[in-house]
Amino acid sequence: MVYPLLPLFLVSVMGSSKMQLGAMEGSAALIVALMSAFAGIRSDRKGTGGGRVVWIRWGYGLPVIGKALITFATMRPLVIGGRLLDRFGKGLRGAPRDALIANAVAADQRGRAFGLHRAFDTADALIGVLLSAFLLWWLTGTPQQTAGIPENLGETPAWVYRVIFGIGAVLGLGSLGLAFFVRESDSNDVRTPAANSEPVTTSAETSLSSAARTGLFKLPGSYRSVLGVLILFSLANSSDTFLLLRARDLGYSPWAVVMVYAIYNVTYSLLSFPMGVLSDKRGRWRIIAIGWAIYAGVYAGFALLPASQAWGLWPLMALYGVYMALTDGVGKALISDHAPREARGAAMGLFYALTGLTTLVASLLAGLLWDRSGPGAAFMLGAGLAILALSAIVVIRRRPV
Repeated sequence: MVYPLLPLFLVSVMGSSKMQLGAMEGSAALIVALMSAFAGIRSDRKGTGGGRVVWIRWGYGLPVIGKALITFATMRPLVIGGRLLDRFGKGLRGAPRDALIANAVAADQRGRAFGLHRAFDTADALIGVLLSAFLLWWLTGTPQQTAGIPENLGETPAWVYRVIFGIGAVLGLGSLGLAFFVRESDSNDVRTPAANSEPVTTSAETSLSSAARTGLFKLPGSYRSVLGVLILFSLANSSDTFLLLRARDLGYSPWAVVMVYAIYNVTYSLLSFPMGVLSDKRGRWRIIAIGWAIYAGVYAGFALLPASQAWGLWPLMALYGVYMALTDGVGKALISDHAPREARGAAMGLFYALTGLTTLVASLLAGLLWDRSGPGAAFMLGAGLAILALSAIVVIRRRPV
């Protein structure tokens, strides 16, 4: 509910620049990165004696406070503080939760397990986005214009944003309550190799188990190779808030921005599970490569789309959801394939940490380029780096990892 409206609130109500927005989102990614690494490592050390779920509960509790802070904030620093607290919670829950999922299933089911998680998560996000759109319509009396009249974008009052943020905070309590029903995974983690082109053998995982207990830096070379390629792509992947600001830049009202974001959630939710299943059968890199190619095309489209063709954002955002379905859960399954059970929290934490750092760099660069050269330059940089990451997939698949 909050995410698609927050950049509009900061720019329209709080008067933030694109660079300031990029700095906030980059800092948020950095906090997620650092907390993911910390929580992931700590959840491994505490083992199966209740170590992962405590981080998950804190991770769903702190965002409730963060959203409440945003709701009542009257100054930009308080809004930023609420956003960062929200991301602090996300960092605490992400790696332990993903390790819990990976440990609950056999290797040949990891793609569908993460795909199912992303499908349900995104379906709920879609409900939240549609609820935001309904509240915008109900509280303002009209959905306002769809596109092409940017000078009217200031019509949405600040109190409307605050009401929606507040409802989002209250609903967040539901996630916190459900987190107390989560239990530690007690699966034997059957080491059946995933049916993909990056097999992880039983003997390799077994031999690495004792080494993994000694710390983060004993993760296997195959893991580091996979991580390097994923990090390279994350340099292309600046915050999604720039996509929403591009819609605003092309004349979409807050109501229309939310509805465009809903289209993204529809395709993301519908395709996440089948793409996870497909990655179990056909190979993870193949699915990820298709997703990155779509990403490059979408970012080029955002860069080149003229205001007279602003309707083109609808299919572009739908395709962006396809890219996410092809890569998000599948990428986590790929990381799990190359990490032993005893170090999966650390492996996920390091993944979140390093991709968070590169997302910080990507968001700062995107904001700086937007302020100095316009949105086209920011999006073309992302498209170019995505193509570079695609070439790295070709390299890594030509040698054993």
